Amino acid sequence: MAHTPPNPLLRWPRHLWLDADDARRIITPAGLTRLENKVRESESRHRGELRLCVEGGLPSGALWAGIDAHARAIDLFGRLRVWDTEHNNGVLVYLLLADRRIEILADRGLTAQTTPETWRRMADTLAESLRAGRFEEGLAHAVDEVGALMRERYPLRPGEQRTNELPDAVIVL
Repeated sequence: MAHTPPNPLLRWPRHLWLDADDARRIITPAGLTRLENKVRESESRHRGELRLCVEGGLPSGALWAGIDAHARAIDLFGRLRVWDTEHNNGVLVYLLLADRRIEILADRGLTAQTTPETWRRMADTLAESLRAGRFEEGLAHAVDEVGALMRERYPLRPGEQRTNELPDAVIVL
């Protein structure tokens, strides 16, 4: 999604201040477990793969390089191998707390079947929950929305055994 880049002078302190511990305070260990279970349950009903990633602040090297939330999400999409699924239907929901940015990236198989407005609407809905301080609830709703899309585009066939290609745990950085 296009956006105005944050002011670098304001950006550095937020990123250096926020880290994975802050992300774990915002979404508690019990909340992370509930989200992992929600991803697992969602994936049991379709052939897609979903990863959630919450990052407090970017590493200083990424800040120095001028990396924004979108570029970081693309990097993590590759590192987490979300692109490497049998049906090219992986989705990454990435939340960067320091910049208050949300990125939802889908692999080419799903992107070809989904309008950009669908992804924008999902991100806007998630952003609303986050602005209200409902982080776990917002991410859970995103899992539901992506899951509904996956069930529509990549339903399990009768008698098909689902293979879980990627871990279900929420990544906290």
